[in-house]
Amino acid sequence: MERVYNFSAGPAVIDQSVLEKAASELVCYRDKGMSVMEMSHRSAMYVDIYNETVSLVRELLCVPDDYAMLFLQGGATLQFSGVPLNLMTGSGIADYLDTGNFAHLAMKEAEKYGKVNVAASSLADNYTYIPAMKDVKLAPDADYAYITTNNTIYGTRFIELPDTKGVPLVADMSSNIASEPLDVTKYGVIFAGAQKNLGPAGLCLMLIRKDLLGREHPLCPKLMSWALQEKGESMVNTPNTYGIYMLKLVMEWMKENGGIAAFYQNNLKKAAILYDAIDNSKLFSNPVVRKYRSLMNVTFVTGDEAKDAAFVKYCKQNGLENIKGHRNVGGMRASIYNAMPATGVEKLIRVMRDFEKANS
Repeated sequence: MERVYNFSAGPAVIDQSVLEKAASELVCYRDKGMSVMEMSHRSAMYVDIYNETVSLVRELLCVPDDYAMLFLQGGATLQFSGVPLNLMTGSGIADYLDTGNFAHLAMKEAEKYGKVNVAASSLADNYTYIPAMKDVKLAPDADYAYITTNNTIYGTRFIELPDTKGVPLVADMSSNIASEPLDVTKYGVIFAGAQKNLGPAGLCLMLIRKDLLGREHPLCPKLMSWALQEKGESMVNTPNTYGIYMLKLVMEWMKENGGIAAFYQNNLKKAAILYDAIDNSKLFSNPVVRKYRSLMNVTFVTGDEAKDAAFVKYCKQNGLENIKGHRNVGGMRASIYNAMPATGVEKLIRVMRDFEKANS
């Protein structure tokens, strides 16, 4: 069977060459006589894989030496608790910008541990834009400020950052990590679930400015203590060894294909042709304020739920999977992460045009 074009928001498409490399090494990794899945995380052969992964991520994301790098389990969602448990320990106040489903969930989780200041919100307008930074109201004594840089469900993204005046900025970058150039030094903490641009589900990449380590609440579980995980090189318990290995393969693939700068240009082009097709359609439309449109998650609707459902079915018949929008918003969503080739986006546009002709 031929591979379909998979537009899933996550777990998401992985480049075929990465999958083939993993398949070729599945039973026996290089000359080690065993699968990566079978290796002890303490063994020299696995530590080599771990160190190679750290080196590649530092190189491609331009991570400075004064940032710790962690590979943790629990996905990004566990860090909705991990962030306040590690940082909301001074004034007990944190700023949250409520710009989408996952930002909102993180905010509600943080309320269990301290006082949350909703510095800005677009909830009332169904998260169709990112609030202007001039309207953000930050608490002067906050322990940190929190944003979600790309909103997977609603299809929006930050185009500028709030001026936190020295307060550490924490960013959930799950759905746009490694998709565009990144200045890590603008953030105190960055975290991202792997299942969109970095590999399979089950791994969370964390970058933490080292001066922010060691601030955790006394009741913080040891597996959620960033300081302990940094000291133990993400091995306080057995890490997601295979997920880390897959991250290494993805980083190798990206490096071989021009690095983040090249993928960013590809992502700009893919998003541009898809949004152009939507904007020039008489059937489909995009609800997001134009300047805040995501490069990774393109949402669109027909305005008729029955037609939306028919289009999703039509896509499936034409080898385009996981086009249905999230249950919170309905409609359609095309997630066009790094591993989605331009040919997939081009086919989606052809299918949209064919459907429109038949249903206009």
